[in-house]
Amino acid sequence: MIYYDTTKMGAARHRSGLTRLTSRIMEELGGVVTPVAWDGQQLTFAAGKNRAAVKFAPVDWLLSVEQFSEAERPGFTEFVSHPPCRLAAIFHDAIPVKFPHITWPQSVQRHPEYMKLLAGFDRGWAISEATKRDFEGFWRWQGTPQKTQVDVIELGADFDGSHRVQRDPLLPKTRPSLVCVGIVEPRKNQTLLLDVAETLWRDRVNFELHIIGRVNPHFGKPIQARMRALQKRNNHFHFHEAAGDDELGRLYAEARAVVFPTIAEGCGLPLLEALWRGVPCVCSDLPVLRENADGGGCLVAKLNDAADWSAKLRTVLTDAAECRRLQTEAMARPLPRWADTAQAIRKALC
Repeated sequence: MIYYDTTKMGAARHRSGLTRLTSRIMEELGGVVTPVAWDGQQLTFAAGKNRAAVKFAPVDWLLSVEQFSEAERPGFTEFVSHPPCRLAAIFHDAIPVKFPHITWPQSVQRHPEYMKLLAGFDRGWAISEATKRDFEGFWRWQGTPQKTQVDVIELGADFDGSHRVQRDPLLPKTRPSLVCVGIVEPRKNQTLLLDVAETLWRDRVNFELHIIGRVNPHFGKPIQARMRALQKRNNHFHFHEAAGDDELGRLYAEARAVVFPTIAEGCGLPLLEALWRGVPCVCSDLPVLRENADGGGCLVAKLNDAADWSAKLRTVLTDAAECRRLQTEAMARPLPRWADTAQAIRKALC
């Protein structure tokens, strides 16, 4: 039996990237897994009105794709330290440890203990080679014995379950648009993108910029204020704080490129989502993004280098031949599906 941890997903008020990832994997695993949730004292069945406690057998698996801490789940540390079953997890990033200055204080406090607990799991999957290096390096640095057998798992590019679309190789003659998707906060680096966009507009480059994402209430308000002011004075800029799947799909379909100026990532799903839709991507030159960007369809810009970002964005906005080349590469690439992610998990645990 495989029990699937849905504690955060069931209580989430919004669909973050992590909760959407959790739900997509569960959807693809289907009847292979039984959803469970921590109720403050124990794991109970997540479905139905009667939240009975789970009675684990030693050969069962508990699979968690979520991040957890003792502060959020009192008693959970004891559970995973002395588990009644086998434990498996997908882990995402070490950002709170590596970049504490741009991370929620609660996450900075809780993440090291979470990472230490994962070292004692039976199976683990990192979502990128970079994440695998970060976790195993952290365990060595902390002197934490590593029980976990760690592999790298590919996440699905078909994030909303859509079919791949063959885009028209002839670029439309309408004003080109750029799309940036992600929570509004310093780590996602929308400030750099706004600086570069305003420079290009002053140089009379004609394009629209759409930034899509909820605002981080701890770090994102200054960026939000700047975007609202910009939207009032420039009708080529659009901020979408709560775009639904249909609107997001429309913006992707109309985009000349997806832009991803992020400072730190565990994988970089917006890049994969863009390629799935045949949309070129301009992304930061990070090792974790290179893992997917180097396969084609992407331009890589130097991290936090406004001049290089300006040059790369000018290219996709004004060089039709280069943009068609990138689009052709994006559409030709074989990309993983969430069904493939689920199959890898099933093969390891069943």
